Amino acid sequence: MTPKAWLIIGAELLLSLLLIYILFDQISTEKKRADDATSLAKQRQETIDDMTVRQRDVATLDAKYTGELADAKKQLENLQRCVSTGKCGLHINAKCPANGTTSATGMDDATGPRLTDAAERDYFTLRERIETITKQLTGLQQYVREQCLK
Repeated sequence: MTPKAWLIIGAELLLSLLLIYILFDQISTEKKRADDATSLAKQRQETIDDMTVRQRDVATLDAKYTGELADAKKQLENLQRCVSTGKCGLHINAKCPANGTTSATGMDDATGPRLTDAAERDYFTLRERIETITKQLTGLQQYVREQCLK
């Protein structure tokens, strides 16, 4: 072979090696991009899965405390109805001041101490509000412990 042929073969070999190097670099770059994309997709899927679990947990928590609140309100309504109809009494710790008149010996005063209708309504309103805020606060505390501090 002539030196010119060897030179052409050498140049083709160098160009082939250069082309292989460039293609290998592009393949490496694309592989890295694919790996990064796969990693990002996996990370996002893990985030979605975590959010799904958290949403399910929050829904369970909400259902639990909503049910407890509904039960407490129903129980309070039943108690209020029972007191209103006179089947059960509302016992409170109270003192009645002397009215200044004395009754005959052996006779009870006409009526015992009793709440006014407005005071009775206010009592049950306060009980309902106490139950509501207690259940809401308990639910929020559990939400913070289970979801926010995770």
